[in-house]
Amino acid sequence: MNLAKKLNDPIFKTLSQVAEKEGLETYVVGGYVRDLLLNRASKDIDFVCVGSGIKLAESVKEALGGDLPLSVFKNFGTAMIKNGDQELEFVGARKESYQRNSRKPIVEDGTLEDDQNRRDFTINALAISLNKSNYGELIDPFNGVNDLKEKLIRTPLEPETTFSDDPLRMMRAVRFAAQLKFDIDADTFQGITDMGERIRIVSKERIIVELNKIILSSEPSYGFKLLFYCGLLKEIFPELVALQGVDSIEDKSHKDNFYHTLQVLDNISKHTNDLWLRWAAIMHDIAKPATKRFNKRSGWTFHGHEDKGARMTPGIFRRMKLPMGESMRFVQKLVRLHLRPIALVKDEITDSAVRRLLFEAGDDIEALMMLCRADITSKNNNKVKRYLQNFDKVESRMEEVEEKDKVRNFQPVITGEMIMSTFDLKPGRVIGDIKEALKEAVLEGKIRNEFDEAYDFMLELGREHGLNVVKSLR
Repeated sequence: MNLAKKLNDPIFKTLSQVAEKEGLETYVVGGYVRDLLLNRASKDIDFVCVGSGIKLAESVKEALGGDLPLSVFKNFGTAMIKNGDQELEFVGARKESYQRNSRKPIVEDGTLEDDQNRRDFTINALAISLNKSNYGELIDPFNGVNDLKEKLIRTPLEPETTFSDDPLRMMRAVRFAAQLKFDIDADTFQGITDMGERIRIVSKERIIVELNKIILSSEPSYGFKLLFYCGLLKEIFPELVALQGVDSIEDKSHKDNFYHTLQVLDNISKHTNDLWLRWAAIMHDIAKPATKRFNKRSGWTFHGHEDKGARMTPGIFRRMKLPMGESMRFVQKLVRLHLRPIALVKDEITDSAVRRLLFEAGDDIEALMMLCRADITSKNNNKVKRYLQNFDKVESRMEEVEEKDKVRNFQPVITGEMIMSTFDLKPGRVIGDIKEALKEAVLEGKIRNEFDEAYDFMLELGREHGLNVVKSLR
């Protein structure tokens, strides 16, 4: 098969000319070739040459004008050029061998065949020649083109060899299956199942990169089911696996919270590409196993799972090497609040309850409501419709209250410094008590968050604490 007509980008002609001049046998390899055959857009291009990839990169940079950013990684024998929105990566053909307890390979110079042998999957072992003698010729030693047609993820060598060399490839198999909506070859899947424990030698940082790519796929439940059935999920995310299963006592059962969580994740993925909102969907019921109880009258309960889940979130994020800052706090907040809008689905919703939710959710209220809608997974269409209509009412009520009271992200007009100045106080508990009482008064609708009303209420609180006004702020 000759793909010369598909190599439309002028970079390939440039590479071919430079390779000819330098006497370097050169190929475009891997994901770009795969995506070219699948008619998928791809900006990153990998080039392999038989010889020095760094030398090739330096010559290409000069041919492209000499002023493009070039990064050289001598320890790995690789180089990268940023060419507009493209990333061009160069490496010399190599063969690799691994020691059992390390992902760091012993690398030697090799041929194109050696380089293709070390690739993770047949669909990533494809190469296109950029050499003058056979420009555009597809080199496909493992029948990867047929696997593309069959929509199949398969290792080029025996799965045990491929996965033992680099266990991260087991995660990558699932990731490619999820992104491309491919199946995993039976022998390859069995190899992952047999060697799942090998993932333990892979760094958490590398694992989470692949997991996040699965989460960001169009139907992430597919990837999670593959991870679950091959056993990788219990190695990397045991808390999620613990959600699986249904207990029954006296004809009372609860739903399978693992599959429910995956449905919520899929539901929310239809509406947003936000990684952290998708993580909130994954985490929203994470504490149900820890809070599960059976009551003879009411059946199975999970009281407090939202608060327990919020407390579990930092530990899980820390262990999995997820960011511990704003992103974690966003997920934690949504986990803690995800039942609150459901509690407001009543005819007698008080303004106070709505104000509190708006205050606590702040700018994340839309994300919270999106999660709540995704959380409705009943097979009863009438029930789903009823719940969603109720959420419409809650959102309408929130708009009315916010328009009237402006409590979303409100900051009390009376500060701690004002309280200390008025009563000549030093920092202490009483100041916190007064501030909290002021906030509660606003949320309860006793006062508006305006200076005069809040100031008079502060003076009243001061009298209750036996405090004297030393300095008036009016």
